[in-house]
Amino acid sequence: MTDSTTDADSTPGTDSSDSSDRDDRAESNGDPDRACLVGINHVALEVGDIDDALAFYGSLFEFDLRSRSETKAFVDMGDQFIAMAETDDAADERDDARHFGLAVDDTEAVERRLESEGIDRLAVPGLEFRDPWGNRVQIVGYEEIQFTKADHVLAGMGLDALEKSDDALEELGEKGLAPESDDRS
Repeated sequence: MTDSTTDADSTPGTDSSDSSDRDDRAESNGDPDRACLVGINHVALEVGDIDDALAFYGSLFEFDLRSRSETKAFVDMGDQFIAMAETDDAADERDDARHFGLAVDDTEAVERRLESEGIDRLAVPGLEFRDPWGNRVQIVGYEEIQFTKADHVLAGMGLDALEKSDDALEELGEKGLAPESDDRS
């Protein structure tokens, strides 16, 4: 979220006491006193049982474990992860609107897996479902969204052939964020 309002008595980056880091941030995001959101590092989920959660998500998605303990597991997504924590009351209070979205390389594969596993889709536009603990999960195709992993991260994940759709590239271009060349989308 960007707030373009400023204090009339001060201009960001003009105070001689500002450090060079603050001046650099002022040039990049306009406000040396606020951090700029860069992305999501991880999503934390409460689950009833770690083994059951890994089996459930493993039936739908291919992934590597970053690490795990008796009550926690960390599902790797290249430069991001999902943190799962076992709790006794994981499904006690379900929130109907709150959800997290996962970008995948093949939404149709997820649809097939949901059907073969007997997991009901939610009656909403798009591809959404609930895990056994009530967490609402939205699935989107990587190629259709603005979120873009760095080339070296995709290559490290074995997904270096993924490309963005023309619509996603246009949306990125409108923000000045489109790739310079068409070799990676």
